[in-house]
Amino acid sequence: MLALALSPAPAGAEPTATSDTPLALTPPMGWNNWAHYMCDIDEATVVANADALVSTGLAAKGYDTVTVDDCWMTKSRDARGALVVDTEKFPHGMAWLGEYLHAKGLKFGIYQDAGSLTCEKYPGSGAPQGGGPDHYAQDARQFASWKVDYVKMDGCNLWVPEGKTKEQAYRDAYNAVAAALRASGRDMVLSASAPAYFQQGEWGGSDWHKVLGWVGETGQLWREGRDIKVYQPAAPATSRWSSVLGNYGYNRWLGRYAGPGNWNDPDFLIAGAPGLSAAEGRSQVALWAMMAAPFILSSDVSELTPEGLAALGNTRMIALDQDPMGRQGAVVSSNATFEILVRPLANGDRAVAVLNRSGAARNINVPLDEIGLPSCTADALDLWSGERREVSETLTGRVGAHDTGVWRLTPRGCGEAVPTGQIVGDGAKCADGANTTGVGAVVLGTCTGAPDQRWTLGRDASLRMAGECLSAGEDGLVELADCAPAEEREPGQSWAHRRDGALVEEASGRCLTAPAAAATPDAPAERLRLAPCGDHRVDQAWALPV
Repeated sequence: MLALALSPAPAGAEPTATSDTPLALTPPMGWNNWAHYMCDIDEATVVANADALVSTGLAAKGYDTVTVDDCWMTKSRDARGALVVDTEKFPHGMAWLGEYLHAKGLKFGIYQDAGSLTCEKYPGSGAPQGGGPDHYAQDARQFASWKVDYVKMDGCNLWVPEGKTKEQAYRDAYNAVAAALRASGRDMVLSASAPAYFQQGEWGGSDWHKVLGWVGETGQLWREGRDIKVYQPAAPATSRWSSVLGNYGYNRWLGRYAGPGNWNDPDFLIAGAPGLSAAEGRSQVALWAMMAAPFILSSDVSELTPEGLAALGNTRMIALDQDPMGRQGAVVSSNATFEILVRPLANGDRAVAVLNRSGAARNINVPLDEIGLPSCTADALDLWSGERREVSETLTGRVGAHDTGVWRLTPRGCGEAVPTGQIVGDGAKCADGANTTGVGAVVLGTCTGAPDQRWTLGRDASLRMAGECLSAGEDGLVELADCAPAEEREPGQSWAHRRDGALVEEASGRCLTAPAAAATPDAPAERLRLAPCGDHRVDQAWALPV
């Protein structure tokens, strides 16, 4: 397993493409019908939304891929095994639709499934249950003949042959999909849904982490968790805010898998659509931009609120999302009220976002040294208002209820940024040096944003807090201890962060391991320890600051 030095160097996967031409070097942008229309989809609806992307100016700002989701085909293939377009819904057919979109300067996306049936029980590309020939190559050629640019490949009803695990079956299926697309004669971006079929809560299980480790070999982006809550026409005012926070919740820890050509996808943008306030819509756009997530709308574009349209079309926020470095931002501080994220950018700037989870507007104070810019002055650009100001020592502002403020900081007279913030592990809890169980002890506790959870990542492979180093102690425990000079580095103070999330103590080759969940809420916190490194162990996966 590849180990990565503890430095600001990007930790994402190498770009992977369906041909020799790298694809999706920035997060894809566009529109998909599912979260607003579900199966109530037809040619007229797709065309109307495509036209609206152009007329609103969103297409010119990058929202250029129009994808038709499930339910576009008939319930059976033809005599030659080809997929059959439902001509009652799409009277001109899919080749015509592709031509129409291309003439508008847009790209054409389509939905299929790696299993035997789609999620809505239309013909899938995969082998039938019980075994038999698949249709991966045939469907890829058919999509290429329609000049499709983007394929969303779902993962319902996938057959698991005897003797294989579910994880192995999905890996084989999605590798076959990728090979078929490469052989089709046309470059098509692949959105792979494999990880979503293994998610077990926010932190996930072992198989989920395994799938996240290989899915970038197959596609350029992937759905790794729950769907965003769909629009309910019968109850349009139903809030969808908790769904936005839930999808943000599972995606925020996975930055190590992201990079040019590989993107974590927490599902569709619904800003400006029913179910979110103006502030909540801004928050979704801001958080997705900080996470380098795909900007794919799923709404009636012609009915977007003015506030939602302004947020989605904010060119400063789009530039943040599309930053060519492709580094996903990380949570550097969190508690029940605030969450602070930092994202390094290609030109040396650092983006900072502050999410206000509470129901009231609040003042914020973010010391620059707590976001990796010690002894620093910076020019701060408010990405919402466009206002610029000089910031010395502390970024201040006011963030509304459920809103997210975002600033782009250009350091002046500073040294190189130092990755600073939380080390987050199993259960989305924080490595804490509060010394509640002994001098130098490090435990796993609820994230508070307090100084005893603020770590810095040294270029010398150290993990530091308040001038002390995370060190291998006695009996397999870890502790905070005096940092030895680099030239006299003691064994046990050098760490490597692997792509699977493991933090490896280099002298012993063992992994930092979270304790088991406490039996009762008031049980004393157990200390972190070193243990033999396992295969994608959930209690050995860690998210680090950037």
